[in-house]
Amino acid sequence: MEDKYLTVTALTKYIKRKFTTDPHLKNIWLKGEISNFKHHSRGHMYLTIKDDHARIQAVMFAGNNRRLKFQPENGMNVLVRGEIGVFEQFGQYQLYIQQMEPDGIGSLYLAFEQLKEKLHKQGYFDKQYKKELPKFPEHIGIITSSTGAAVRDIITTIKRRYPIVQTTTIPALVQGVNAPASIADAINTANQQTSCDVLIVGRGGGSIEELWSFNEEIVAKAIFNSTIPIISAVGHETDITISDYAADVRAPTPTGAAEIAVPSQLELLEKLSNLQRSLTRIISEQTATSRQNLNRMKQSYAFRYPEQLIVQKEQELDKHVERLEKAFNHEWRRKHELLTHLNSRLEALHPNRQIDRTAKELKQLNKQVNYVMTKQVEQNRDRLQNAIEKLTLLNPLETMKRGYAITYSVSGKLLKSVQHAAVSDEIAVRLSDGKLECRVLDIKEDNNGRGE
Repeated sequence: MEDKYLTVTALTKYIKRKFTTDPHLKNIWLKGEISNFKHHSRGHMYLTIKDDHARIQAVMFAGNNRRLKFQPENGMNVLVRGEIGVFEQFGQYQLYIQQMEPDGIGSLYLAFEQLKEKLHKQGYFDKQYKKELPKFPEHIGIITSSTGAAVRDIITTIKRRYPIVQTTTIPALVQGVNAPASIADAINTANQQTSCDVLIVGRGGGSIEELWSFNEEIVAKAIFNSTIPIISAVGHETDITISDYAADVRAPTPTGAAEIAVPSQLELLEKLSNLQRSLTRIISEQTATSRQNLNRMKQSYAFRYPEQLIVQKEQELDKHVERLEKAFNHEWRRKHELLTHLNSRLEALHPNRQIDRTAKELKQLNKQVNYVMTKQVEQNRDRLQNAIEKLTLLNPLETMKRGYAITYSVSGKLLKSVQHAAVSDEIAVRLSDGKLECRVLDIKEDNNGRGE
């Protein structure tokens, strides 16, 4: 009877063989939306493919997903190809993805936008990191294919515009799987040699696939980390790559990069001629002005009659000397009078005189204080005596000595009216020399409501 029962493992293996041998499940083309996406540290991608009514678990191993040109994300619609299999440990069927493409947008375009957004957030395109190109470079490095038309166009344009500059071609692959690493290595090599003051990195035109090497992160990082200014010259004017954003300057074409890198010798010669003409004109104008000033000075009185001028200046000097002596004597007298006045004030303010005067004032103040204090004590004594007499008159004990008494209830409350007591109540009568404990035998009231 027990032989009829299968183990879970046996049943799962049987179902897996069914899935494996079904040719319809070996090559499945599926479209849907990504959810629950997880990129494992080992490189595998785990996700769910779903539509409005169903979902399926999926996995794309690192050997397949490393060829992706874009980064899958939750909510992304994708086209996938793979096979259906069973994961025995959990007894669930899932899709093993071999290929993946974005649904409705090219994978290369999506990869371009994703890398662009990533590097933008990391600051690779910020203007603050852009380096200025030297106005008159001495050595230009050209990183491109050594056999392409781009290198010939660049060198020809540079030699035509600025023949004195030195150029060095640093060969690199610009197309294919190994091209990104080759371009990055060439940039790093140029920075290690430090002989170039400008680098031109690029290639001629082509399709997006042919230009894709310049859209790789390794190339963008090499450009960003370069200490040498870099001009990006990839493809035609309409071709935009990640390298263009990361470079210090973007050129529309390789030929345009050469024109940006060096000045034109014809323009420099023309500018030099203009400067020479301007300098000649300025020198001529200044020479003419100086000649006029010289002629005017020659015609001046000082040059025509120097002896008369010297005699005149001698007389003016004597007058200035006399005026100076008068001013000195006047100032000396004024200062002497001021010194005499200050000396008199100093004697009047001598410390001994100040001490004598202060001592007399202190003695007078002591007399005034003693007088005031005596008067104050006498007045306070009189007020105190008056207060004592008033308190004596108001003292209840003095009143009781004249035959009066104060009555209290048992609780110690002062009795002011016969209405506050009742017959048989115990009361206390306070006299001047003691207290009487009494009991009320009868209460009689006056006609006006007061006790007798």
